[in-house]
Amino acid sequence: MIHFPLTSSLLTGFSATTRRRYFRLPFNPPAPFLNAPNYHFRISRPQRTMSTSNGSITTTPAPDSRPVFFFDIDNCLYSKQCNIHDEMQKLINQFFMHHLSLNTEDAHMLHMKYYKEYGLAIEGLTRHHMIDPLEFNREVDDALPLDEILKPDTKLRQLLEDLDTTKVKPWLLTNAYVSHAERVVKLLKVDDLFEGVTYCDYSNVPLICKPSQTMYEKAEREAQAPSTETCYFVDDSHLNCKHSADRGWTTVHLVEPVTPLPPTPASQYQIRNLEELREIFPNIFKSRN
Repeated sequence: MIHFPLTSSLLTGFSATTRRRYFRLPFNPPAPFLNAPNYHFRISRPQRTMSTSNGSITTTPAPDSRPVFFFDIDNCLYSKQCNIHDEMQKLINQFFMHHLSLNTEDAHMLHMKYYKEYGLAIEGLTRHHMIDPLEFNREVDDALPLDEILKPDTKLRQLLEDLDTTKVKPWLLTNAYVSHAERVVKLLKVDDLFEGVTYCDYSNVPLICKPSQTMYEKAEREAQAPSTETCYFVDDSHLNCKHSADRGWTTVHLVEPVTPLPPTPASQYQIRNLEELREIFPNIFKSRN
């Protein structure tokens, strides 16, 4: 069992009271998982038995040389047509409006600015406004009505069950916090088919997230990837795919049929649905004959 465990220009015009209230400094993040549930994914590791000179038997973990297949979660394991992204955008904009005292238009503009610059809105909030990322998680990701939207996905489950786990290690890689990651895969009923998760740790600032190379390094380390060249990755983000492909990962950009194809491909492979992974990588799937 493994446990997972403002800039000055934006201050202009605010009173001293408002600055103290909304632009808290310094920010001392809580200890990791201080108030969080004990999230975990079950891992089964191969064992090697050795005989010693005195005849006793010891068992040690065998080296795991399997390549790793990293799966993004949001808008990847489930379709964009679930509209979870739209619900999340509303909650993020509300967070900006409430915590930064911005109107709707300014909140949206600043949200988009941070997303484009850092890959995550919360990254900009922690850098420039000293917002507690776990507070953001409670009011945004954990507030999403996922129970009303996501249902068990038998087709996704079959795809993941058909992965030959003697040849590849299924692993989650997300910019969400661990609570959101576990919530989604449990609702989809595929939580038992992944051997671990690498997530953006909101309890530890500065935040590390995709498309930062540091995040990809973290994923390789936590998943115990044998090498950069033995990493597979599927994500719906053009930026995330581009940077992972630049790193040397075998990358697949998921572009759903309702989304126009990008003028410049992000990576070597581009698919319209996850089922196409069978055609691209037949060697890592069990034979269906």
